[in-house]
Amino acid sequence: MADFGIDVDPGEVGLDARRLRRIDTHFRQYVDDGRLAGWQVMVSRCGKVAHLSSYGLADREAGRPVETDTLWRIYSMTKPLTSVAAMMLWEEGAFELSDPVSRWLPEFAQPRVYVGGPAARPVTVPATEPIRVWHLLTHTAGLTYGFHRVHVTDELHRLRGFELAAPEGHDLAACVRAWAELPLTFQPGAEWNYSVATDVLGRLVEVVSGQSLDAFFAERILGPLGMRDTAFWCPEDKRDRLAALYAGTPGRPQAVRYDVEGQRVTRPPTWLSGGGGLVSTTRDYTRFTWMLLKGGQLDGTRLLSPRTVGYMTRNHLPGGADLAAFGRPLFAETRFDGVGFGLGFGVVVDPVAYRTPTSVGEYHWGGMASTAFWVDPAEELTVVFMTQLLPSSTHPLRSQLRQLVYQSLVD
Repeated sequence: MADFGIDVDPGEVGLDARRLRRIDTHFRQYVDDGRLAGWQVMVSRCGKVAHLSSYGLADREAGRPVETDTLWRIYSMTKPLTSVAAMMLWEEGAFELSDPVSRWLPEFAQPRVYVGGPAARPVTVPATEPIRVWHLLTHTAGLTYGFHRVHVTDELHRLRGFELAAPEGHDLAACVRAWAELPLTFQPGAEWNYSVATDVLGRLVEVVSGQSLDAFFAERILGPLGMRDTAFWCPEDKRDRLAALYAGTPGRPQAVRYDVEGQRVTRPPTWLSGGGGLVSTTRDYTRFTWMLLKGGQLDGTRLLSPRTVGYMTRNHLPGGADLAAFGRPLFAETRFDGVGFGLGFGVVVDPVAYRTPTSVGEYHWGGMASTAFWVDPAEELTVVFMTQLLPSSTHPLRSQLRQLVYQSLVD
């Protein structure tokens, strides 16, 4: 396994080196004016790194620069790994996508759905169908996040202590039991809503496999792919590589340090969050994207079949709808027009509506601290972007990165 760095001249894989440098010129401005502390971006084509650049500081206060081995909190970029873990078990015949999750998580045996009333006196009705494994993978289960702040069920999650974290002392099993006691936002399968569904999926992986989620990841995904720095926490001997976390402040151009959240990944977590708990490096996550691009295998190690990867990265929303039509809006910066959803990934179904010259079938996701990745099978292209700024809606980093990457493709 080669060390991480540029390993091909951009021109050899149809990328213009001069145009690629526009990425760096553009995003340097974010650091120079204080909106970001630092960032790192990797562009690869045909499984070869054609562009790798870093700028700024991993820790502004300590004066520590971004390095190729800097560790980043990837938050929701954990979700695709959890989805892959579940589909690995599916390939082994452990369950069907149509199976009710209550078969393994009996707390979901009788879900109820919110239909009215305030958080103090919610009115609910029984769910008309069970929550199925497919619902968890596609965020159509009716679950939610407390941090959305747009629905009464979001408030109910916050009242139970779920917003950006879990209540003190809750492990994953306890979190899932608590979520199952709360009403769903809508009937299973009726809409798309970004939610704790992938965390519930992580618990399903634990119960079905008989392993904790961190052990399953280490043995079945991270170890085989050589993702040596990806884990649910940052140990003491890697602490000097961990990027500090910052937050955007309304009305102030400069990002400010966010210390409380930043301390959570420096000790083993009580809650193994399959929806947002991993710390990783650009190198590691790039290897994960290469595995997907190569149809489920990398360097002779196969995690999934090509057909399974292809199935996961198709739009699964009913009638081929995009998220703008079938989903509930998240943030103004998040582009949902022309994007459907597969089994753990956003999937581009209409580049014109998406306002980006990407390809039909490109799939992607990002993390709460403004990290992002995408895989474009038609162009054999993968991109990973790392930074640490909360929330991801602060600046249009992802849309700007897309236009800068695609304008560099010349073949």
